Amino acid sequence: MFQNNSEAPRIEELYKLKPVHFADLIRAAQLVYDPGKGVTGVEPKIDWKEFGIPDSVAENLELLGEEFQYSSPHAPVDQIWKKLTPETRVWFVENKEKLWLIEESFPALDED
Repeated sequence: MFQNNSEAPRIEELYKLKPVHFADLIRAAQLVYDPGKGVTGVEPKIDWKEFGIPDSVAENLELLGEEFQYSSPHAPVDQIWKKLTPETRVWFVENKEKLWLIEESFPALDED
């Protein structure tokens, strides 16, 4: 898809990760960075530990979410991977199948 080098397939195979897991990670990171989804005046304070995200991982995800704030969640795997701390990588691999639940916990703010 967007992997032009040998690093991405190795990462995906070694950790049993798929592009959808990385897209889910970016969407989760975008929410950690801005849980109000850009709506002015909406700045909810979220305890990310309630979502199973340790503080240090949340800090790393916040930086990733800021960088990819307006990006498609389908960024190159190796580009995302190198931005993750070792602790975040472990958390990501352990929680790859549950990441979509974070997004589901934040319904669109403009829906009735």
